[in-house]
Parts: sequence; C-alpha cells; structure tokens
Amino acid sequence: MSGDVVHLTCPEPGIAVVELADRTHSNTFSPAMVDGLIRSFAAIAAAEDLRVVVVHGYGSIFCPGGTRDELLGIFEGRIKFDDLPLYRLFLDCPVPVIAAMQGHALGGGLAMGLFADMVILAEEALYGANFMKYGFTPGMGATLVIPARFGGLLASEMMFSAASYHGGELARRGIGCRVLRRAEVIPAAMRLAREVADKPVVSVRLLKAHLAAPLRAALPATVAAELEMHKTTFVQPVVRQRIETLFGS
Repeated sequence: MSGDVVHLTCPEPGIAVVELADRTHSNTFSPAMVDGLIRSFAAIAAAEDLRVVVVHGYGSIFCPGGTRDELLGIFEGRIKFDDLPLYRLFLDCPVPVIAAMQGHALGGGLAMGLFADMVILAEEALYGANFMKYGFTPGMGATLVIPARFGGLLASEMMFSAASYHGGELARRGIGCRVLRRAEVIPAAMRLAREVADKPVVSVRLLKAHLAAPLRAALPATVAAELEMHKTTFVQPVVRQRIETLFGS
C-alpha cells in the first residue's frame, strides 16, 4: 500500500514500515500527511498478522510538527489540535511502534514520535518542544509524553525554553532511548523490529496494550488541560505575530 506522501509497506513477515515522505511540505502536518498517516494506521490495525511497525522520515527530517496554516487556524478558533487523532496514532496502534526518528522532530512531531513504544534518535538531528517559541503553551499531549520519555527536569527545560537539542546532547543528558548516527537509525530499528516480529502475535499485542495503558489512561485529562491553556494562550495577539514572523525560522 502506498500513498502520495506516506508510504506503507510490509517488507518482511509481521513487519510494517511507514515512511513519512512529504518533500513538498517537509513532513509537516499537511493535509496529505495527516490523511496518509490515518489511512496507514487504519490499514495496520486491520492487519491481524502484523506484530510491529517502524516509522521513519526521509533524509534529515522526521516531522517538524504543524504547518503555519494549522497554527493560524488554532489561533482563529477554526480548529483544535485534537480534531484529528494524529498525536495518539502510535499509542493506539494495536502493535508496538518503533519511531526511527532519523531526522529533525519538533513540537507536535516530537510528541507524536515519543508516543511510540520504542524510540531511536539520531545524534545529528534536532529535537525540540518549540511551542512556546510562538507564545502558546504545548499541545498534542506533549506535557505528558515528553516528561514520561525524557524525564521531568529536561522536559520542563525543553518546553519553557523552546530550544532545540541535538540527539547527541540528549544522550549526554541521560535520556533512555538509543541515540545513534543518522545512518544507523533505520537499520537499527529494522533489527529491533525483527526481534519483535519473531514473537507470537497474541503475546506481542497483549503486551502492547498493557504497557501503553498508563499513558492511554492519563492522556484525556492531559489533552483537556492543554486545550484549556490554549483558550488563554492562543488568543494573545503576540501569538499571531510570532506565527507569521517566526514560522520556519
């Protein structure tokens, strides 16, 4: 199965690979990217023989998060980040997801990747919770998943500062996931996927459901709190100004 910008393949028994390849929009959450992700994970959920999914981007890009139009849409009240279940696709997938984040991941793109069950980062790539760069508080479940994956103090620093960190620096700060050279990330993810795919499908799916349960239970309240903060932070005139002048910088 292949979409225009999201490519779903099953290269080996039990393994699905999702490639994020929207070169026109640099893997931001364009309509085509959102549609492709939702369709791909619906197909994965319907495939009873799958045991594991590997998700990766292209070149030096994994996912930089929302588009300028989406951020302005939230500012104008036309959309909310929870209108589509994009941020929780990996969490709700019935089989474990390996995020091979071989390239830059920012904002909602970082949050989406960290909702995977296993994460591999690249030493050279940049990772950041850049929401406050534009003056609004984090969304996409970031206030839950970044502390859960990276630890509370580092997550607070990332979210307040909105700075980007090379994977090598995050490794030195003691995050739990593997950090490898970019060229090694996807091959390492595939080796890990083969180890998972070797296991009985019923056992893999039961373990996924069990290990994902705490985040799934905590996520609705977190999203509600993030949306409540957005009611205050997203309506500030300075937010529109920052989105229009700083986006992509």
